[in-house]
Amino acid sequence: MQQLVIVTGLSGAGKTVVLRSLEDMEFYCVDNLPVNMLHQLAQNISADQEFYPKVAVGIDIRNKNSDLNAFNELLESIDQSALKIKIIFLSADPKTILKRYSETRRRHPLSTDQHKYSLTEAIKIENQLMSEFKAHADLIIDTSQLKIQQLKQQIWQIMSQRNESVSVIVKSFAFKRGVPFDADFVFDARCLPNPYWHAELRNLTGQDAAVKQFLQQESIVQEYLDDLCYFAKKWISEFQANDRSYITIAIGCTGGQHRSVFLVESLHEFLERKSIQNMLQHRELN
Repeated sequence: MQQLVIVTGLSGAGKTVVLRSLEDMEFYCVDNLPVNMLHQLAQNISADQEFYPKVAVGIDIRNKNSDLNAFNELLESIDQSALKIKIIFLSADPKTILKRYSETRRRHPLSTDQHKYSLTEAIKIENQLMSEFKAHADLIIDTSQLKIQQLKQQIWQIMSQRNESVSVIVKSFAFKRGVPFDADFVFDARCLPNPYWHAELRNLTGQDAAVKQFLQQESIVQEYLDDLCYFAKKWISEFQANDRSYITIAIGCTGGQHRSVFLVESLHEFLERKSIQNMLQHRELN
């Protein structure tokens, strides 16, 4: 089926990085498309599926407010019988966006001579104006704590998945660096025995055999993992029944190096055995 990926979200959250990644994956990319041209674009590419098998468009705040508010109506007007539309929304917390604009010295689209908002005001207003897009997104990616290469890798993983069923993103993280804002479910593994307190395991990760062996011999770890797998198996099917394309399960521990990594790797293996599409991510491991 022909693909149309709509890349949208907040200014400074990484839309350009995502579009360039899609271009590397042989998508025909159009940046800063006026919202009111979306229907016409869909008609044009549908008429020539051989030339436009994969198309990605970037849509952002640089549109009339009335057009942004009409996004839902435009989506419903597009014939999607032969066109698979996927909406990726890029987000980041205000503090991160402020820092990125300060580092690049670029102007926010709402901080121009025409709008004259301060950067802080512009970020807040953009969040409100883009809420319609966020509500219809198939996938929301929070890039606050992602490096550019991690974001690129995530996009490659997402676009390599089949489209006929829900895809599960299983992610490890460190609580000391904050909970991922794009997680649908968050599990806390800090109650489990910590390999960090064993000198011979401290510099290893949950991917190493010695750490795996240490955690596997702890009955409480196995009990936690059994509950986690049961939960995932039971509720993933419910999300699929409600037409969700992606769900994110995040598992955290103190440093995001041992326990959370081990549990995410183990859950990934369980989902693979159950033939459930899933993507493996370790936020704190380079």
